[in-house]
Amino acid sequence: MRGSDLAEPAVAPAAGLRTEYPFVLPRGLVDDRGGVHREGVMRLATARDEINPQGDPRVRQNPAFLTVLLLARTVTRIGAVHTVDTAVIERLFASDLAFLQDLYRRINQQGHTEAEVACPHCGGEFAVDVAGAAPGGS
Repeated sequence: MRGSDLAEPAVAPAAGLRTEYPFVLPRGLVDDRGGVHREGVMRLATARDEINPQGDPRVRQNPAFLTVLLLARTVTRIGAVHTVDTAVIERLFASDLAFLQDLYRRINQQGHTEAEVACPHCGGEFAVDVAGAAPGGS
């Protein structure tokens, strides 16, 4: 099948296929007016999202820039910012960038946003949603 033979889906993804993941940044994106935006959405990456940035000259000069391009392609919103591009990703605090890198890896390689943790007091193990979007979580 050639690329031109592929049609866009006529309906939303089938029930049960999760393609968007809400998140809450640890620090938040600070806009030009000093407002802080923490809640956002990341979508699943496509093959094109992973392949196209490989040819970008910025990635050839600095392979670490691949992360910026991948996040700019897959983060669809941060707070009131609905056009997330490389400039927006570059303005993030390092801790927020690391958070989004981990979230990207979790949803695209592992298929979930949960991590197993242990309580430092009782030693009990349980899963937490690292995206911070679970009801009652932050």
